[in-house]
Amino acid sequence: MTKLTFAAHPFLLGFDQLERLVERTAKSGNEGYPPFNIEQSSENGFRITLAVAGFREDDIAITVEDRQLMIRGRQAEDEDDGRVFLHRGIAARAFQRSFVLADGVEVAGAALENGLLHVDLNRAVPEKIVQTIRINKG
Repeated sequence: MTKLTFAAHPFLLGFDQLERLVERTAKSGNEGYPPFNIEQSSENGFRITLAVAGFREDDIAITVEDRQLMIRGRQAEDEDDGRVFLHRGIAARAFQRSFVLADGVEVAGAALENGLLHVDLNRAVPEKIVQTIRINKG
């Protein structure tokens, strides 16, 4: 039995990349840490905000590879400074969050303020071009 995919439909020529994008998005982890918001900041601008309390700028890495925005955080191990915890409810755990970016969406910048990491994204507006295709005689 053959696997029939939505990109195999004859009206969807050249959309095989979209199918790979859907598969990659479905495979991304569903873990809830750290929590995040996605908001539209302008007509062509977006902002992803992650709650990263306790992380410093040096503890966070933001990369874009193959249209995938990857945000990783790892806190440095605490040196033994003589502290004795009676209760330790603030976990210093590592995290990894990924977001698939559409074509034309670029990372404009990132800022860390008050325990929130803001990653700003901009979508480039493509020019509208009308092409006339000449028909050659056979």
